[in-house]
Order: sequence, then structure tokens, then C-alpha cells
Amino acid sequence: MSDYLIRAGAPGKDGLVTAVSTESAGWKYVGFEVYQLHAGDTLSRRTEDNEVCLVLLSGKADVKAGDQLYAGIGERMSVFENLPPYAVYVPAGGQYEITALTELELAVCLAPGTGKYPPRLIAPSDTGAEARGYGSMSRRVVNILPESSEAESLLVVEVRTDGGNWSSYPPHKHDQDNLPAESYLEETYYHRVNPAHGFVVQRVYNDDRSLDETMAVPDRSVVLVPEGYHPVSAPPGYDSYYLNVMAGPVRTWVFHNDPDHEWLFRPAGSNSAGQEE
Repeated sequence: MSDYLIRAGAPGKDGLVTAVSTESAGWKYVGFEVYQLHAGDTLSRRTEDNEVCLVLLSGKADVKAGDQLYAGIGERMSVFENLPPYAVYVPAGGQYEITALTELELAVCLAPGTGKYPPRLIAPSDTGAEARGYGSMSRRVVNILPESSEAESLLVVEVRTDGGNWSSYPPHKHDQDNLPAESYLEETYYHRVNPAHGFVVQRVYNDDRSLDETMAVPDRSVVLVPEGYHPVSAPPGYDSYYLNVMAGPVRTWVFHNDPDHEWLFRPAGSNSAGQEE
């Protein structure tokens, strides 16, 4: 199995099903965890030196962040419902406690922080949903914690792609700390597939092909993108959902297209495919 593909396991301590740390990934900025909680279960953590974005992928919960209580949040029961998620931002040096009110799938997105911003609720109305691409490159993007929202390191976005379509396509990368031309951002993809017995395909490759991995990715798996281009294909009959977490030395999203496939991009203002994710 590829070193860049992490399959979820059975729920372990506190409901943890998958985890990526800076140590396990061999990088500096992005951490990621997924928990499966039953109604009545409680998860409590300190954020230490990381800011955190808690994304309620599915289910409802009470979430306490510092002295703020967000009671009864959550609406969708599946990531494949046509609803944006609820999320909660928690600063570094803080703590959070989540009590599941229903079956709950929770993503914990982590990146370095200093505690600059206070906790806050990110409601569905605070997120920006948009259609990107055209034809068989069409997808729906929800900006949960975009560059325009307050955070120190984290960028968080989710993407829905219908079966038979491609996303994160045409291929692009963001692996050079070379602003204003390109920014360095590590990235995780958390994949869900509908129906769950299916798979999606993701390729991660760089210009000289010293990295060139093509993976059949099952439901509830994480793909690591330390560098390179990283397109995703949803086979016919199997819809794709993924949650992206990105962070780097500068919190800005400047990407570089694979020149071999640049001809696929449309000009700005024409429902361009030339956008991230």
C-alpha cells in the first residue's frame, strides 16, 4: 500500500478512527483526526500549540470551546446531503469538549497557532458554496475556513464531485515557498465514497516524477499531499466527498498548474475550471 494512503481503522480510544500528525506525515504544519462518536459520548482535548477547526461531518453535538457553548449544532446526517457543515474554530492554548447528541462523525483539523483569535462558531450561513469547473470537471465546493476568514495557519474546504467527474482538476500544485508565484501548503484529503463499497482514484505526482503515486482510495481514507499535483477521479456510479486541510508558512493559497494540462482551463469569468480543488 502507498505511504501516502492511510485507511481508517475501527474506532479506538475516544472513537478515533484515523490520525495524521506532523511526526507521522514527516512534515511541519498539518495535523488531522477523525472520530466516530455515539450519542452521549464526550471528547475533550486541549489544543496546545495548534489552532483547531472542528468540522461536524455528520450528526449533531454540543460543542464547548473555551467558555463558549454552542448547543445542538449540526444538521446533516451524511456528507452527501446537499447541506454545508457546522464547524467550530478553537485557538491554540485553548480547549474544547464535544458531546455527541446523535451518531457523530467529527473531523479535527490542526495547524500551528499562537492563540491570536477567539473561539467562534462557523455556521452553514458563514460558509461560501460555489460550483467550479465545467462538464466532467464540475464539482461543488464549500469554503469552511478560507483565506478570507480569520485563522493563523489553517485553510479548510470540502468538495463534492458526482460520479463520472474529476476534481482538483486540471492538476495543480502548491509546494514552493515562492510568493507571489506559488505558496507552500501541505495538504490532507479525507475521502468519503457513496456507495461506501466503491472507491475514488487519486494521483499525486511532481514534475520530475520522483513522486508518482496513483491510488485506488476506499471510503474513509486519508491521502497525504506533501508536494506535487493531486487530481481526483470519481468513477461512474460512485459520488466523491473530500475534506481538505492545508497549512504552510504563509496562510495564502497560490497554486501552479501542470503546464501539460493548462489548455483545459477556461478564462476567468466563464465558470472557470482554473481554480483550486
